[in-house]
Amino acid sequence: MIGVIDYGLGNVQAFLNIYKRLGIPAVRIVVKDDFKNVDRFILPGVGSFDHAITLLNDSGLRDTLEDKVMNKKYPVLGVCVGMQILADSSEEGKLSGLGWIPGSVLKFDDNPDFPLPHMGWNEIKINTNCYLFNNFKKDPLFYFLHSYFFKTKDPKNIISNAKYERDFECVINKGNIYGIQCHPEKSHNNGICFLKNFSEIKC
Repeated sequence: MIGVIDYGLGNVQAFLNIYKRLGIPAVRIVVKDDFKNVDRFILPGVGSFDHAITLLNDSGLRDTLEDKVMNKKYPVLGVCVGMQILADSSEEGKLSGLGWIPGSVLKFDDNPDFPLPHMGWNEIKINTNCYLFNNFKKDPLFYFLHSYFFKTKDPKNIISNAKYERDFECVINKGNIYGIQCHPEKSHNNGICFLKNFSEIKC
C-alpha cells in the first residue's frame, strides 16, 4: 500500500485520486498509526525548502518515515520540494535537509530569456534504464513549477535530465529513494504512468 505523507504541503488528494482511479490502494499519512500496512511512500511538497523541512520535522512523522526508508528500505518518492528536501542543503534556506541523497539545491541563474519560476510543460531526457519509465516514449513531457533544482554529488544518482536555462537533474535515485522535480500529479497520462510504475517497484 502507498502512503502519501500529509505534513501540510503538496496536493495530497491529487495523488490519492490518481491511485483510486488506478485501483491501487493508497492512504493519507497524518499520524504515526497511519504507517501501518504501508510499504512505500510519496513525499509531496510545494513552496520553500526551509518551510517544508520545518513542517516535516514538526509533523511528528519524520522519525517513523526515516526508519521505514533508511532502515527497512521501503521505496519513497519525493516530489518537487519533496524531492529537494532529500538533499543535504539548499541555497534557498539555512536549514539542513534530510540528506538521503547527497547533494544540494541551487537556484537557476538570473536570465531574462528564462524567467523564474520555470513553469509549464518540458521534455525530459531519460538517461538510464529505470522501471519508473517503463512503457514511456522518448523525451516525455512533464509539468514543472520551480526556481531551484537538485544538484547531486554523484552523477550515478541521475535518472533523467531536463533543460531550462541549463541542464538540470529531473529524476534522481539512490537505492530505494527516488525524487522527481516535476509534478506527476499534474502531468496527465505521463504522470499517471509514472506513479503507477512507482507503485510496482519491488521493495
